[in-house]
Amino acid sequence: MLELDLSRPSRTRRNQKRAQRLSCCIAALLPLLATSLAHAQVESVAANEAPQAPSAAASAAKRTLPPPAKPASVSKANEQPAQLERVELSGKASDEVARRASTASKIVIGREEIERFGDSTVGEVLKRLPGVTTGGRPGRGGEVRMRGMGSGFTQILVNGERMPPGFSLDQLPPDQVERIEVMRAPTAEFGARAVAGTINVVLREALAKRLNEVRMGVSSERSQLRPNASWSRSDKLDEHGGAYTLSINAQQGDTLDELNSRSLTRNLNTQAESSLLTQGRTQASRKGLNLNARLQWKLGEGENFNLQPFVNAARGSSDNAQTFSRTPAQPTDGSYFFDRSSAQSNSRFDMMRLNSQWTKTLDESQRIELRAGLGRAQAQSDTFTQEYLGAPGSAAIRTQQDRSDSRDRSWSLNGKYSNQMENEHSLVAGMEAEGTQREQNRDCLQNGSTCRGQLEFGDLLSAGTQRLAAYVQDEWSVGKQWSFYAGLRGETIATRSQSSAQEVKNRSNVWTPLLHGVWKLDEKSRDQIRASLTRSYRSPNVQDLIAQPSINSFYPCPDGQLCGANTIDHPDRAGNPNLLPELATGIDLAYENYLSKGGILSVSAFVRQISNLIRNDTRLENVSWANTQRYVTRPQNIGNAKTYGVELEAKFRLDEFIDEAWPVQVRSNLSLFRSSVDGIPGPNNKLDQQPSATANLGADYRLRSLPLRLGGSINWTPANTVQQSLETEANTSRKIVLDAFALWNIDRDMSLRLSANNLAPLDYSNGSQTLTSDSLITKSSSGASYTQWQLRLEIKI
Repeated sequence: MLELDLSRPSRTRRNQKRAQRLSCCIAALLPLLATSLAHAQVESVAANEAPQAPSAAASAAKRTLPPPAKPASVSKANEQPAQLERVELSGKASDEVARRASTASKIVIGREEIERFGDSTVGEVLKRLPGVTTGGRPGRGGEVRMRGMGSGFTQILVNGERMPPGFSLDQLPPDQVERIEVMRAPTAEFGARAVAGTINVVLREALAKRLNEVRMGVSSERSQLRPNASWSRSDKLDEHGGAYTLSINAQQGDTLDELNSRSLTRNLNTQAESSLLTQGRTQASRKGLNLNARLQWKLGEGENFNLQPFVNAARGSSDNAQTFSRTPAQPTDGSYFFDRSSAQSNSRFDMMRLNSQWTKTLDESQRIELRAGLGRAQAQSDTFTQEYLGAPGSAAIRTQQDRSDSRDRSWSLNGKYSNQMENEHSLVAGMEAEGTQREQNRDCLQNGSTCRGQLEFGDLLSAGTQRLAAYVQDEWSVGKQWSFYAGLRGETIATRSQSSAQEVKNRSNVWTPLLHGVWKLDEKSRDQIRASLTRSYRSPNVQDLIAQPSINSFYPCPDGQLCGANTIDHPDRAGNPNLLPELATGIDLAYENYLSKGGILSVSAFVRQISNLIRNDTRLENVSWANTQRYVTRPQNIGNAKTYGVELEAKFRLDEFIDEAWPVQVRSNLSLFRSSVDGIPGPNNKLDQQPSATANLGADYRLRSLPLRLGGSINWTPANTVQQSLETEANTSRKIVLDAFALWNIDRDMSLRLSANNLAPLDYSNGSQTLTSDSLITKSSSGASYTQWQLRLEIKI
């Protein structure tokens, strides 16, 4: 690998001019070098990947390549042929080149960027991207959201496939990831269930060259150690183009957290107040094992087959203790109360998935691809809770044991046909089928007897979902400055569940037209403008459709009797089988400038008009388990919403703009979001969990005098307030996360990385305020965040 590190310009004017001329020459030669290497890779190791029907942009680039020189013939018959060592050249387009060449807006994050900060979760890697935010405590990862939109608006894929319930990106270590593709607008091939966008995590790929890496590390937070180790190996399977990759990761993590919460209720008629203060402490431990592999065989000329097994296993345990302080000491509304509780939990999650892919190149312009997948997952949990009232050492006044066992089976079939036509059109058509089946069993014992809710609604639930989709897309170029993409996708999703108490059926059909375009300001220009007009949707998740009623434990039902009333801040919960999918019409515009020394300056804007918005809504209902109306929280289609925003990104080398500067790599972005929900009063009638902004600033530099690279980044999300309904307003505190790393290259094959996450820890908090006709209920919870240190040894064998 050729690495260029341009040092500080010379002090003399003559040397400055020489350095500038050298930089210009290098910048001009790099694209040609990358093209030549890519061409050499196709000739030398074409067996590593199945040939693909080239896109319109690729075919245009192909015409500009000169034909390869023919080898000189040997003129003398008696001359012995020279024995030459086999040399393999492999070229790979940079992340910026892949981003620039895509007609649909796409950000590609490769191995170098993924490894840069030594993050322990994929979520921590994603938080530094433009417009991406994560939920949860600072430094702990959490739900990944694009453009601040939570609640499933962001489509998360692994190798282009959806994962089963219970799987989280936090369970996937970055060591096992080859690249991350972030698509801001939907495409027909990846699916239109992406109102905010799509994040596709691609696991390690099979390589024809040998790779053997070992990584061992340990991290610490509050003196809780978290060891981890991983091994990755790639090599050839045979001399006919077969290759494989195997990656294994094992990790263990212990956490210790405190969480304090307070609830204050004021009666607006009498001004009387009651409060509940909760202090909790949780000690948790988690162990995880991840394995993924990719095996690839070349069956014949232009024909390939590969298998991709993926295994994820996790074990967890926790011990929670809480104390409760009430004013007045005994509630007057008839609710159940206690002053101490303890809970011990154990959980396990196992997932196995096997994907297969067969590709066949029919001729120079046509290719077919078939994919099939099978998956199984099982999640189990066991929680034993004891509640006390009175002096320490007294017997528990109530015990409850909850056991749940969920088993998921899934299958998928996909077929795709690609045709690179002579008129610059690249046509792709495909069909997809997918099925999932869940069997869920819950066993609940309260004081040794079956729980009332289980008797009412049953303990066994069976649910299945079938999805059928068909799509067609065309990508073409008009001259050397215009590229277009047009796609159409139709999708049908049917859900059915059965339990002893009810049967639920739901079916939705969605058609999504998609248009993308790119205009290069000049044939040789590094500037281009993107535009997209799309339709996307979010289908209700299975749990929202089929969830059985759950009776609030603060207002339980007396034995053998119907329940009484409850309060708005302690509602029962249930699903809604009548939910409709959320539909969104979107417009995206972007300007991109690709810099000569690598990097990009861009500004993009988006608008989404959403109909049938789904939100959890708490209402008084007549229910079968009570003799009066009770408050019940269900997901509801509440109406329409609109969101829009601007995303700025600057990724560059500092000496690109400042002549005397060191070649520091700078990465920065700023995103601004706005939204409004019809029917809810402002000014904070925003989409759930969407902040007003998010920003990142990071830099790293490789020292010339030492084999050392230093870097740091800061992530900022401001405090946020959302009016969730006519009665309830929710708020979250600001989040600032400061990370840093130091990478010492001991030699060519060994390095030592020290990283720190959340260097300036801040307390975090969230809360809500609910106003009804006769009461004001204010809730808040807060806790501390902590710095996590990690030391990791990386060895290439």
